[in-house]
Parts: sequence; structure tokens; C-alpha cells
Amino acid sequence: MTAKKKNKKTGQTKDIIYTELSGDILLKYLEKMLLIRRFEEKAGQLYGMGIIGGFCHLYIGQEAVVTGIQSALEPGDMVITGYRCHGHMLAAGSPPEKVMSELTGKTDGVSEGKGGSMHMFIKGSFYGGHGIVGAQVPLGTGLAFASKYKKLNNVSITYFGDGAANQGQVFEAFNMAALWKLPIIYIIENNQYAMGTSVSRSTAVEELYSRGAAFGIPGEQVDGMDVIAVHKAADKAIKYCRSGKGPILLELMTYRFRGHSMSDPAKYRSKEEVSKMRHERDPIEYIKAIILKNNLASEDKLKEIDKEIRQKISLSADIAQDSPEPNISSLTTDVLV
Repeated sequence: MTAKKKNKKTGQTKDIIYTELSGDILLKYLEKMLLIRRFEEKAGQLYGMGIIGGFCHLYIGQEAVVTGIQSALEPGDMVITGYRCHGHMLAAGSPPEKVMSELTGKTDGVSEGKGGSMHMFIKGSFYGGHGIVGAQVPLGTGLAFASKYKKLNNVSITYFGDGAANQGQVFEAFNMAALWKLPIIYIIENNQYAMGTSVSRSTAVEELYSRGAAFGIPGEQVDGMDVIAVHKAADKAIKYCRSGKGPILLELMTYRFRGHSMSDPAKYRSKEEVSKMRHERDPIEYIKAIILKNNLASEDKLKEIDKEIRQKISLSADIAQDSPEPNISSLTTDVLV
């Protein structure tokens, strides 16, 4: 299996396809993507009101990536990612009120209010949420090593961005994973910009899916705005890993509709560029169009789903704001020395 490029560039309009997938499956994809989108929109509002503090990196526009990947996983598989992790937490099954409580620094948060936006965990399945660029890649490789050492059949899903792809530790991890044929899928979420620097300005070879070639790691570029394409690629890659063939790399071509973080005005790209992407490649509008074209649900049904999710997110925000602040004594707990 060699590196190969399959999809169109992210900026091109994609035809609406007919699909053999059931309406139930596609509606589940839509519900998860809408949950992430509405959650992030609410988080942005709360940040603007000063209710959420610190760093806050929104996942708006990239929802198809984590939804498609997560849908292909099995119990026992392990996930690790960087600091843009709200969507990953929700896709992994964490209740929105628990994630929102973490963002507001409350005791009911998934990390009891100590992790904030970038450091969230689910014991035994989701290993963060990491604020240091690229640092999760060696850790994810270690998770894969543990799985193989214990003779488990679990895979490690290790996400990182196009900016982190230039970190030296990433290549060290690639070498170890290939040498020991570890069951790991490296997911590059290429949202086109590392903070304010485009891939073309920072990367000599822009085809990031080929980064593992020197280590014999196969790679594939996937349309990360198409949840169906993401699921198919993830399912294929996971089967490859479980069969004992070693690591594989997927480059998911995606786009963030908001700035790098809430403090980023995103002046390094034009309003026209962002507007074009929102209009032509919104992953949620694309899956809606597929559902409607295949007569799998009515427009009224889709509106009802969105309404219910908006209500759920509104309630989660209320719960988070009403949750108690951590006691001062908790400052000395959960500290590793």
C-alpha cells in the first residue's frame, strides 16, 4: 500500500451523491456534526461574554473529520489529539454539559475544571487534549505500543494538524511505529493554516499524506469535508492496522471557518475565501443535501433535529454556569511531582 492522493482540492464544489447508506446512519452523522457545531457556536458566545476564559480553539468547519473517524472505531480503541479538542470529546461520547462545564472551569467538568479548553480526558479511551504542538504524537504512538505489548487488538487514533506535521518528534514517532509495526493511524487534520501561516508558506512538500514514505508508512489524502468519505477511509485504515501491518497515515483535507483561536481575527485570509468555503463546502450542508436527495428524511425532520440539538446545547450552557466553582483545596490534588 503506497501513498496516494484521491480527492479533489478542498476548495472545489462537490457533487451531491446517491448513497447506499441507511437514513439512520446518515442522520446519526448529521446529529453528531450538528452537536459539535452548535456547541462550538455557544462556546464562542460564552467566551465573548467572559464566561469562558483562557485559550479557546473552535472546531467549526471540521466536524466531518472527527465524526467520520469516530464512527469507525470499536470499544477499546484509543484517541489522542491536540488543543482543538472540544469536537473530539463530544464525538467520543462526553455529555455536552460536562464539556461546557470544563470550559467554564467548574467542578462538574470532565477534568473537574482544571483542564479547561485544551486538556480534557475520558478514562480508558480519550487521552487528551494537549496544549503543546505535536506532543501528543509520541504519546499516541506509546498507546499503540502498549496495545501491541499487551497483545490487545486495539488501535491508536492520533490526530495532529498541518502545523504540527513539521515537528521533529512526529518523525521520531513515525520511525518507531514503523520499526515495531504498531497499530496506529496518524490523522493529519489539514485545515490549511497553522495559526496564521498557510501550508504553502511553511511546508516544502504540501502533500502531507506522503510524509511517512521514508519510513514505509502508507498514506492517503481524504476529503475531510465529506463525512462518508472520511468514514470509508477510516474503516479501511483501521482494518489495515488491526491486521498487523503497522501504522498508516491519513491526511484529512478540511477547513476551519473561524480563527485559530478566539483571539485570532484571521486577517491572513480574505473574507471571500472563508465565505466561498462556507457556501460551497460546509460539511453539514453537504450531508443534509445527501439525505434530502436520497429521500432519507424531510426538511422538516432535519429542522426538528437541529432545534432539539440547539435546546440541548442551551441547557448545557445553563448547567455549566450553575455548576459550582472548584474548592480552593483542590489546588493541591491531581498534581504529579
